[in-house]
Amino acid sequence: MIKRTLYFGNPAYLSMRNSQLVIHLPDGNGMEDRAGNNTIPIEDIGVVVLDHKQITITHGLLEALLANNAAVITCDSSRMPVGLMLPLSGNTTQSERFQAQIDASLPLTKQLWQQTIQSKIENQAYVLHKTRKVVVKNMFAWVDAVKSGDTDNIEARAAAYYWANMFPDIPDFRRGREGVPPNNLLNYGYAILRAVVARSLVASGLLPTLGIHHHNRYNAYCLADDIMEPYRPFVDKLVVEIMESGEDLSELSKPIKARLLSIPVLDVNINNQRSPLMIAVGYTTASLAKCYLGESRKIAYPGFI
Repeated sequence: MIKRTLYFGNPAYLSMRNSQLVIHLPDGNGMEDRAGNNTIPIEDIGVVVLDHKQITITHGLLEALLANNAAVITCDSSRMPVGLMLPLSGNTTQSERFQAQIDASLPLTKQLWQQTIQSKIENQAYVLHKTRKVVVKNMFAWVDAVKSGDTDNIEARAAAYYWANMFPDIPDFRRGREGVPPNNLLNYGYAILRAVVARSLVASGLLPTLGIHHHNRYNAYCLADDIMEPYRPFVDKLVVEIMESGEDLSELSKPIKARLLSIPVLDVNINNQRSPLMIAVGYTTASLAKCYLGESRKIAYPGFI
């Protein structure tokens, strides 16, 4: 079942009644709507985005959301995601999986990173060729050149070529959090993607903090940042489509956010099957857990349809 992504960008009072999220708006609409138009089953919710300073959410609702493995994202004054809340326990064999993850050998983590970068570059090549008609034979050559642990840093070489050709109408475009648009769209989309991946890692009984490549003492989601790498090109392709629709990119308008909030339901190809991205991420994290447990040596990553 595809979990729902909910976005709240206006003042609201969010509470719980009968295992349902209840939405009450300041104008008085909502709380007494017995037809159920203001309620959403908590079990159907995967991600909640809180994007207004006058949103009130009850502790009972937060507890229920986390108990059902929902990710809760909070936004800052610039309306960008700034915080992520996840459940502490999301799997019945979590302790066993934590230990297997901690004990993972260096050769295994290097092989997993190799697979991750190969999949990322393959997906980048698809997006670049599909959207910009750029020659990508070199990128497929780089896929084959990625060694265990990507010791030659092929990822950086591919990224330099990728971003140099992704937005040809923007002179000297540089990918960065503080860069010119569409960096703002990419930042927002990646934040949604990160929450989806982190949520799925917890559900698979893994520590989002302990990465296979990223190791930053200040980053609580190193593993999420690792695993989301092959999924980033799906966000990139969506951003290109938004740009081509003629939207003003100087600010994240509600229509743009609505498009970006569709990331969890984008269609991807995984295990030779069409699947919504959120479901595919579940396959990916489950396969990663099997790698740590010694049941497999390969992560299931997505491709384009």
